[in-house]
Amino acid sequence: MENNSNNNNIKKIRAIITGASGMIGEGVVQNAIESDEVEKILIVGRRESGFKSEKVKEIIHKDFLNLTDIQNEFIGYNSVFFCAGVSSVGLDRDTYEKLTVDMPMEMLKKVELVNNIKSKDDNDFTFIYITSALTKSNSWFMWSQVKAKAENQIFNSNFNKTFAFRPAWIQPNIDGLKNAYKTYKYISWMYPIGRSISQNGFVTLRELSKAMVKATVNGYNSNIIHGSDMVKLANLQ
Repeated sequence: MENNSNNNNIKKIRAIITGASGMIGEGVVQNAIESDEVEKILIVGRRESGFKSEKVKEIIHKDFLNLTDIQNEFIGYNSVFFCAGVSSVGLDRDTYEKLTVDMPMEMLKKVELVNNIKSKDDNDFTFIYITSALTKSNSWFMWSQVKAKAENQIFNSNFNKTFAFRPAWIQPNIDGLKNAYKTYKYISWMYPIGRSISQNGFVTLRELSKAMVKATVNGYNSNIIHGSDMVKLANLQ
């Protein structure tokens, strides 16, 4: 399925971003602050992110399964970069599905509601969801099946452009990150080797973050964005 912009006038991005207290979301917010293509950012999280910028507004909200109390804050935003996520370790399927499928869908439905989105053709809104390179509906792994379920529900929504970003190795190359995974300090030497073998499996956090902006502005010829697609999008002028 193609996700191409239906508006010849390039709009400034007004993005709702989740997961800013994690490595990916933090990088996505920092890149958005620096990007001329992003006009406004609404961070929604369970705790303060620490970001200070005239572009940024932040809402602390504990229950991502019920956004009714803050839904009117979503009026006027035209994109969602959903970077929040949890590990499946120690979780049963029902619990993991609530956190992986129901949470992004709650935000999606509330944004549709308050911005009066009725069909894919009546808007130029974008929803981007971070999943995983191993996401597959017929996988042997429960977490992979659940992520695929979330992707499909997002694709079937009324948002004009919907993307599932499926990174594998993400190299945290944005200066000043507070939430980079500690393990990267010990294994980052492997990145150049992996990148030389597979651009699809090894991307930088900057490339992923830029790709989200470019996919929002320009669209793309697939809903599913692999590592090589992220590199291609990130290099668009």
